[in-house]
Amino acid sequence: MKQSTALNILKAGENVFITGSAGTGKTYLLNRYIKYLKDREVTPAIVAPTGIAASHLKGQTIHSFFGIGIREVVDNEFIDKLISKKYLKKRFESFNVLIIDEISMVSPELFSTMDRVLQAFKNSPEPFGGVQVIASGDFFQLPPVSKEPREKRFAWQSPSWRDLDFRTCYLDVKFRQDDGVLIGILDDIRAGDISQKTYDTLHSCHLKKLNKNHKPTRLYTHNIDVDRINNHELEKLDSPAREYSHISKGSPKHIEKIFNTAMVMEKVVLKKDAIVIFIKNSPEQRYVNGTTGIVVGFDKKDGMPIVKTASGDRIFVTVEDWTIEDEDGKNIATVSQIPLRLAWAITIHKSQGMTLDAVEIDLSKTFEVGQGYVALSRIKNIEGLRLIGLNEMALRVDPLILKVNSRIQSASQRATEELEKISDLQERQREHILKLGGKIKRKKS
Repeated sequence: MKQSTALNILKAGENVFITGSAGTGKTYLLNRYIKYLKDREVTPAIVAPTGIAASHLKGQTIHSFFGIGIREVVDNEFIDKLISKKYLKKRFESFNVLIIDEISMVSPELFSTMDRVLQAFKNSPEPFGGVQVIASGDFFQLPPVSKEPREKRFAWQSPSWRDLDFRTCYLDVKFRQDDGVLIGILDDIRAGDISQKTYDTLHSCHLKKLNKNHKPTRLYTHNIDVDRINNHELEKLDSPAREYSHISKGSPKHIEKIFNTAMVMEKVVLKKDAIVIFIKNSPEQRYVNGTTGIVVGFDKKDGMPIVKTASGDRIFVTVEDWTIEDEDGKNIATVSQIPLRLAWAITIHKSQGMTLDAVEIDLSKTFEVGQGYVALSRIKNIEGLRLIGLNEMALRVDPLILKVNSRIQSASQRATEELEKISDLQERQREHILKLGGKIKRKKS
């Protein structure tokens, strides 16, 4: 489906599932619809399962926006407590469009929880309280993180998904990749049938010297390898090191839970010129979970790091808090630390959604379907790939997704045909804006 067709379906007010292979412009399409709404004084709510994913559309994490902490499932008693919170009531009253990005990483339990919370706040039995829902992502990419095997892994397996009666928009024009060879590799992975040509091409990239002026981003499957490389790169810097230790309050059990569920470090060691990544959201400080930068110095008064981000902002970093609340909303544990980690290397999980000029990838320890596909689809051209290793799992995708992919494509074709039959499309789009409380006359930018 073309982006223009998908945009018209969105404007008509349908609940929409936007999908397509990596680099087909799903985020670009969402941004076009977001601008269309804002020009007409409609502000959508934008969420994603991770901070980095949320940052691509200037949104929030699902857990933060819905006020559910680290939970995936909530009961009626907890929902009653949410409803009593004035700031949440105000938040949920103010929007009628919900955009969920990187839907592949959302579990069916979390998807159903969003549905129940919205029904409660909107006081409506309609799916998601009657708001327009747009879910965007590619199920060939990384699935939800789970420590235990689950029978149902994906959001589309939730009853709430069926209730929404999505129109499917399967985008099929690639914008990120400008290289037919790389596109062929990615298409092989999506088809579940790896050709000899693909294997030969990947073999030719093994330990290849990249013709790039800058160092490639290094992607690894495991945190232990990322930490090893980052510490090694830090040691190579000649400048003196600064050490930042955490401060914690609460029971050891709850403090350990914070360290297990967040990316906060017990101890952070930095030097001037260290490459870092922020691990928390701070709109006031102009960074989000996933913002990268370089340490350009340290404040003379308190010794805190000063980071210049990739976008050119200079941020004077301060200590942040990570907390756990009990059922009554009372803090029962707090970890205070600077919101930084070293970032010469990052995990493939953290890279989802990024576009990179050059990468060095180690897929020798791949343990999850979709990891190889996500890593390889970060780059624009095969010339930007240096491969360290590859195992049998690296090029696999979930067999269930392979099975349903043709059905998703057929649903997209039906959505195109249905759109073509609408004789009063502009009038329907106009009615949708009015229903959302917007203005037909565009607001001047």
